Amino acid sequence: MKITVVGGGSTYTPELVEGFGRRAGVLPVDELVLYDIAPERLRVVGGLAGRILARHAYPGRLTVTQDLDRALEGADAVLIQLRIGGQAARLVDETLPNRFGLIGQETTGPGGFAKALRTVPVVLGIADRVAALAPDAWIVDFTNPVGIVTRALLDAGHRAVGLCNVAIKFQRDMAVRLGVAPDQVRLGHAGLNHLSWIRSVTADGVERLPELLAGDELTELAEQVRVPAGLLRDLGAIPSYYLHYFYCTDHELSSQLKGAHRAEQVLAIEEELLTLYEDPALDHKPELLESRGGAYYSEAAAALVTSLLTGDGAHHYVDVRNNGVLAGLPDEAVVEVPAHVDTAGPHPVPVPPLPPEMLGLVQAVTAYETLAIEAALTGDRSVARRALVANPLVRQWEPAAPLLDALLEANRRYLPRFFGDADG
Repeated sequence: MKITVVGGGSTYTPELVEGFGRRAGVLPVDELVLYDIAPERLRVVGGLAGRILARHAYPGRLTVTQDLDRALEGADAVLIQLRIGGQAARLVDETLPNRFGLIGQETTGPGGFAKALRTVPVVLGIADRVAALAPDAWIVDFTNPVGIVTRALLDAGHRAVGLCNVAIKFQRDMAVRLGVAPDQVRLGHAGLNHLSWIRSVTADGVERLPELLAGDELTELAEQVRVPAGLLRDLGAIPSYYLHYFYCTDHELSSQLKGAHRAEQVLAIEEELLTLYEDPALDHKPELLESRGGAYYSEAAAALVTSLLTGDGAHHYVDVRNNGVLAGLPDEAVVEVPAHVDTAGPHPVPVPPLPPEMLGLVQAVTAYETLAIEAALTGDRSVARRALVANPLVRQWEPAAPLLDALLEANRRYLPRFFGDADG
């Protein structure tokens, strides 16, 4: 069994490697491959990965390579975790939209749109190599914006599933609040990637969400997802913290205009992490990695790969084709819902219809995602402007046209299709 991580030089990788190390008894991997185009990062991260696996007495071998075909050939699962343009591009995603009076964010709004334009063609190119060299492999996408990237993969006919750590973080938090083991908790988690709501929380089959929203935890939950407590009461649900950008747009924009951008913090954290990773005595993921934003990624990713390759039928929260799961959305949309997973892939569990206030937003963002993928693949500026107008965090035509010009120019080296060089 061979598992390949594309983007193996990411600072997230030690989190992932820990997950595979802990699962050696149930997921017998002969070779774990870390691939990246950045040699120095690959050297540093690969060194720590080797020490982590040694601590776990991992029986398989670790391969570190810059040869994509070597990394992919014969793989059973390929995990993709990329950031085209690195943290510098993220900083642009988060700051440039502010010049137009709009929120900057790396996965949603105009910043997320720019990231989608950079990312979709690259991931599809990698997926084409997977199809040629490992046609039976599962592609697990952790690359943001996950919903858009996963839909592009599925539209192109690839064997793919998307993964985000938002749901598993909520699940672990709820388990602590309710004093039960994590596997006893089930979430009524539904929507799109980074646009989802938890409408039920059951522990051993008993519904607990109403008491959470009526008790002392309400204020704490609201602070956790960065929205007013009254909104949680009215919704009767817990929104993903990414919905803060939609529900509290003016407040967030005000903060950003004062210079509060997550990208600057992450840049500093990344540098510190890579310095820590160099320590030859370090053989575990450092605590600082939790503040990087990938908490429970190892558990979610390693468990999902285990299900896909062993067919254990375990319960996961994944990004999959809608195919009637969420009423009111087209079948070809990609939704984030609970599913049981085996070697045939995810089997979504039934999901109650979304109420109007949730469905309307999901429908709008789904329309935007459709246009974003078309723009990324064609380089058509008219389609790109329509995508921005369809995005609820842009919406108005007046800023859309100059905003697009600025986004494209800032990302010119990554977007050849928009500048008449589709082969660049």
